[in-house]
Amino acid sequence: MRFLSLFALCASLIATPLAAQPKDLPILFDARERIAKPDLTGLARLRFLTTVDFPPFNFIDQSGKLSGFHVDLVREICRELDIEAKCQIQAVTYAELLPALEEGQGEAVAAGIAVGPELRQRFGFSRAFMRLPARFAVNSKAAGAVARPQDLRKKSVGVVAGTTHEAMFKAFFPRIEAKVFPDRDAMLAALQKGEVPAVFSDGLQLSFWVPGTTAGGCCALVDGAYFSQRFLGEGLTIMNRKSEPALTQAIDHALLALSRSGRLEEIYLRYFPNGIY
Repeated sequence: MRFLSLFALCASLIATPLAAQPKDLPILFDARERIAKPDLTGLARLRFLTTVDFPPFNFIDQSGKLSGFHVDLVREICRELDIEAKCQIQAVTYAELLPALEEGQGEAVAAGIAVGPELRQRFGFSRAFMRLPARFAVNSKAAGAVARPQDLRKKSVGVVAGTTHEAMFKAFFPRIEAKVFPDRDAMLAALQKGEVPAVFSDGLQLSFWVPGTTAGGCCALVDGAYFSQRFLGEGLTIMNRKSEPALTQAIDHALLALSRSGRLEEIYLRYFPNGIY
């Protein structure tokens, strides 16, 4: 029991909402940091692999062109490294990403690959440039005045069974009752009808659902974005072959420069105008 209490206390500290304005992209790079730009004159080409099924990160737009946050980010990285003429972006299926990189069909992957210990043994990864949060959404009528999670202690919060968000919610907010739903659609339908006053789920998906037509103006996001490397991973990175550390460093150099100049924020607001934090 003492161990569980200690774990809950630590978890609640880790889950403190990030102090950022609603639309701000949290800065993951130290402004004082310096990452040297490696010599890339020997690089023949830099082919980035991505997919078309992860909007708004990677998708085919109405004109039939490959578009998305990752696509624009890759172009800015190449511009920052002065290698635009050597850069290419190629779409493959998600299942083909890792084999294609290993077989030399590309030099890097920008597609939201979840970083884990097993993959870190096989591949190189850039620094994280974006983290996807968990958020609370409430039914404005059913929940009443909710400004923080503590206001939900006498209410129930919807979560999807078997997800990392369910596990994260129960670890971080053990005093709030969880109501488990079989899938995301069932959970959001219950929230819209007021059958459950609040839900805890993926902040990215909620940020698009709440202002969308399906929600019908029923609901609002509660201030506060919650992060946990244990449950939600390290964040979005760019993956390349482990045998090419200079390329990893070059991408980190470019990401740091884009963060510092504000161009990374510009791309973020282009695809997430309502913000996800």
